[in-house]
Amino acid sequence: MSHGTRFGRQALLPALALTTLLALLAGCGAGPRSSDDSTAARPDSAAEGQKAPDPDLGATDTGVAARSIVYTGTMGVRVDDVDGAAAQAVTLVTTAGGFVGADRRSSGAVTDEAVLELRVPAARFTALIDQLAALGDQLHRDVKTEDVTEETVDLAARIETQRVRVASGRKLLAGVTDRTEWLAMEREVAQRESDLAALEAKQRRLADLVALSTITVTFFRAAPPTAQETDPGFTDALTGSLDVLAQSGRILLLVVGALLPWLFVIALPVAALLLIRRRRRRRPGGGGSGPAAGGSAPTPPPAPAPVRTGGATQP
Repeated sequence: MSHGTRFGRQALLPALALTTLLALLAGCGAGPRSSDDSTAARPDSAAEGQKAPDPDLGATDTGVAARSIVYTGTMGVRVDDVDGAAAQAVTLVTTAGGFVGADRRSSGAVTDEAVLELRVPAARFTALIDQLAALGDQLHRDVKTEDVTEETVDLAARIETQRVRVASGRKLLAGVTDRTEWLAMEREVAQRESDLAALEAKQRRLADLVALSTITVTFFRAAPPTAQETDPGFTDALTGSLDVLAQSGRILLLVVGALLPWLFVIALPVAALLLIRRRRRRRPGGGGSGPAAGGSAPTPPPAPAPVRTGGATQP
């Protein structure tokens, strides 16, 4: 083989490779163009069925309507008729589709009071608060909101996962033949079912708080005006002193009444002791004067010894 032939073959190989590459690129480009043409031929169903998401809002809908919000409100209203205002409030709530969760009432000489805990649909929350305030003179209002969207989504995901775990546990329990393993698996499945029930109860409670808002309203009866206070005079001082004296006398009588039984208990032994001592003094030989009781007469002093003088003894 000559040198020119080898050179021709070496030059032909790059040319063939380049031609093949160009053909492949042309085929790849024809595929997308045909797809675009078929897409253009079809009606724009996506444009007709739904609008494209706004890039400013992101992929998810974060509007207020799509969020889970818990509304709670407390308010105080001063009215002339507490029972009448409470009855009107109950009528407003039941008409709006809510109910009364609690009703506490008290009456006294100075003022009457009624505390109602109302559960109302979240969509009627603001309107009902305004209607309740119009029943009298509003003293205060406190409205709070709590966004529980993340908690709701997280709770739903945990419930779904727990349901899968319960189903898998039941399948494993059905295939266990050993008694010890079966008992252990049964306890595990029971624990998973208990956790699932707790999560579902929490989800229902959260859904109830979101669907029905809570309004706690307190109705007061207007208190009568108090008499104007004046500086105390001589009569007031005398009356106050007599009141103090009467109270002191009552306290003294109470003390005497409390100590009287104890005086009888102490007086009886003391009186018996004094009577015994008096009888002993009156008994002969038992007094303090004279010889002691049961004793003898005093002994006379001894006679002096005799003295001897000059052989004779003298007494």
